[in-house]
Amino acid sequence: MDTSVLGALVPAYVWPESLRSRIDPLHEVIDHVIAPAASAVDAQGRYPVAAIAALKACGVMAAAMPEVYGGWGLTQAQSQEVLFRLAMADPSVAQIYKVHDDLVREIFAFADEETCLRLGQDIATRQIIIGQAIAEPGARADQFGHVIATPDQGGHSLSGRKIYATGAMGADLIAITSYDAVCHGMRFDLVPRDAAGLSVLDDWDGMGQRATDSGTVMLDHVKTIAGLVVPKEDQSPPDWASLRYQNGFSVILVGIGVAALRHAADFVREHARPWISVQGGHASDDPMARRLFGEIGAELAGALAQVRDAAHRLDLRASGALSRAEVAMAVYAARSLASKASLRASSDIMAAMGARATSRAVGFDRYWRDARTLSLHDPVDWKHEEIGRHLLTGWQPEASLYR
Repeated sequence: MDTSVLGALVPAYVWPESLRSRIDPLHEVIDHVIAPAASAVDAQGRYPVAAIAALKACGVMAAAMPEVYGGWGLTQAQSQEVLFRLAMADPSVAQIYKVHDDLVREIFAFADEETCLRLGQDIATRQIIIGQAIAEPGARADQFGHVIATPDQGGHSLSGRKIYATGAMGADLIAITSYDAVCHGMRFDLVPRDAAGLSVLDDWDGMGQRATDSGTVMLDHVKTIAGLVVPKEDQSPPDWASLRYQNGFSVILVGIGVAALRHAADFVREHARPWISVQGGHASDDPMARRLFGEIGAELAGALAQVRDAAHRLDLRASGALSRAEVAMAVYAARSLASKASLRASSDIMAAMGARATSRAVGFDRYWRDARTLSLHDPVDWKHEEIGRHLLTGWQPEASLYR
């Protein structure tokens, strides 16, 4: 797979030589194991067991972990380059990996030393993957408190229901938030997938991102495990953590768009018929098709440049070189550009492909289904409103789960 894909429009990411021995085998797995199976995985609509097993064998589950604990120590921008490569191959696999990558970074930012050592050992040696059960069926997206933690034999017992639990179905550990009924605060625990009382329902039926199996998790007096995870005193996740989550979705969206554009270009060159007005014997001679490919290619190039810039700003924020607002505005702009470009590349481009591209055998519809589903994660119009509010009033977005 050509990492630039858009040719001269977008420069390929250049990995440091010190990481080549790890990145090259990862790219081999993505190109030769994950990408060829993506269409079948989408059709099946089940957790991609083989793809995740192949990723584990590459050691990439330790990529985001600090080197001191046995990890690769990738920067946030480098992690999102891995995510981009995965998204071009299979966006469902990319989203599952994204959850793990984000959680590893968050946990190692605020967990105590005992937890970091224990978890680091499991990730580095066993390549465990972490899924999540965070969202709840509240009246608002940010309303929590339905999963309750109560004291139980020196630990806590968790009961309630979680939704949109991406990665939970095939995870080794599941990150679960809950409301502590005694302390009146939020808990964050890692619970084994096979814990007694924990059920992951096979009820995810989204039209896109089908293999994420982002269904429901039921908790019936699930026991917590001491040390997984105990936050450091008076610490919380970095204030840019939610921005990294958001930019990761934008990265996946651009990856979907790039993959769709490449598929469409191959189809037009090899299968599409030129319209009767075209002066030439091939569909690629059609000036209307060329214009459409040019417009969408330029939009994707701009979107990719923006998500890469936002990813770089995340690392600058981590070092204290930028304000949170300087990162947030870049992330919000990336979401806007990525959503539009991905949806156009997976839908409007079909005007150049022709009616035969709608055949199920072609399988082009999965790009639009994935892009449309993922683009709804955070309403892009609110990103526009927040950019406008900042430009007009100087408003500074405060850190929260979705901002």
